[in-house]
Amino acid sequence: MTVLSPQGTVYEGRILSVVFPGAAGSFAVLPSHAPIIAALKSGAVTYCTEPGRQQAVSVRSGFVEVNNNRLTVCVEENNVAEQHEKKS
Repeated sequence: MTVLSPQGTVYEGRILSVVFPGAAGSFAVLPSHAPIIAALKSGAVTYCTEPGRQQAVSVRSGFVEVNNNRLTVCVEENNVAEQHEKKS
């Protein structure tokens, strides 16, 4: 997954799953997800980098494209530099 903002790359790396604050409601993306382009609203993009480890990036708006197991997320930042990590 690659998360981009006007200020630069916020995150780039492998993930196991991600939950987005979609404009039409939150949704999850797992491996082999069907291609999709979706608008994002204000909220947290929460992603799992390894079992039991989640991180979140707060965003104001943006969009996500999923294609061939690649996720590209373009966001307007809202404290994007502030990443929260929590272990489950």
